[in-house]
Amino acid sequence: MTNFYKIKYSGVIDADGHILEPPDLWENYLEERYKDRALRIKLDENRLEYLEIDGAPSIMVARGMPGSLGAMGSAGSGGLRGKPERTYLAMAPFGSMDAGERLEMLTAEGLESAVLYPTIGILWEAELNDVELTQAYCRAYNRWIVDFCRGSDDRLIPIAHLSLGDPAAAAAELQRAVADGCRGAFVVAFTLSRTAHGHTDHDALFAVAQDLDVPLAIHPSLEPLDLIPRRFAQYRKARLLQSVTASDGCRHAFTTFFDFGVFDRFPKLKLVVLESGAGWVGYWLDRLDAVYSHTPIGERVPLREPPSFYFRRQCFISSDPDENTTPSLIERFGADRFFWASDYPHADHTPDYLQELEGLAGKLDASSRQRFLGDNVRELYKIDCPR
Repeated sequence: MTNFYKIKYSGVIDADGHILEPPDLWENYLEERYKDRALRIKLDENRLEYLEIDGAPSIMVARGMPGSLGAMGSAGSGGLRGKPERTYLAMAPFGSMDAGERLEMLTAEGLESAVLYPTIGILWEAELNDVELTQAYCRAYNRWIVDFCRGSDDRLIPIAHLSLGDPAAAAAELQRAVADGCRGAFVVAFTLSRTAHGHTDHDALFAVAQDLDVPLAIHPSLEPLDLIPRRFAQYRKARLLQSVTASDGCRHAFTTFFDFGVFDRFPKLKLVVLESGAGWVGYWLDRLDAVYSHTPIGERVPLREPPSFYFRRQCFISSDPDENTTPSLIERFGADRFFWASDYPHADHTPDYLQELEGLAGKLDASSRQRFLGDNVRELYKIDCPR
């Protein structure tokens, strides 16, 4: 086993860790009538791996990219370059594909639990316009992730993948997945219909999430090509710009919950914003409150209270461990709105997340620290792991 850094604090839970799904997941877990259209990893004529979606090669996941999907900590090693020997399975890091290994990793790091999200699962939805197959892909993953986490004594927490292409089907799948063991669900930051997340068309899903008392999260993913910014011709080469704008879709989706008055219609719905940073939310809520309270634009927004009121009551946001603005946000909005996340094993986040987290947690008072490190996630997802 790789040597992992062990955090000095107790009661720590990772709010957004990832797994690398087995490449045959969809062949094994799809209903029989969809198996010939399963997601697959295949080899091209140059022996580079590629992702196949509904029988066609992905146009957004580059040839050779599957081998870099677990490349956290590979800076300087060419870890993102596609090579025949860098296969998806060969390059999978410890704890990314095996539940037993992940439990060993959590123990080595001093973590209680990890809330788990997919990797291939946040790549394919941008390229699939078949609503029925999209729902089938989600169901297959949701059945598998429950099996992956089963028997872990609440240390591995399964979260369902839902698609808003068919809100009624998503609501039914949430009901089924929670009954099977999922502790909540996530949607990506776009919709196949281009209908805003907060629109009443999605009320069936919000109603089920509220009735089941499980959180609904917004998580970044690859997005359809027509949604990628076109401000600069060189956007795809502006890698730092891409890094800080990759979560814009989550911020936009989050804001539509205020635009359409979701939190007044569903006052017990719990909304989570993941992998988008937290530092922006202070400015964002200031701006929303100012427009709502002091401008003619705000008079047309169907809210009974300013947006920050609902954030304090019903919203949660994950912070990267290296975000220095987090303590001031916690002081302002309350320690019960924030938690941390590792993004392990993805390459776009630091591998030193626990060292960074220790430094950040040391800036908080004891009560806020415990909430930020673990208690908020424990309460939100009803995690009953022995401490």
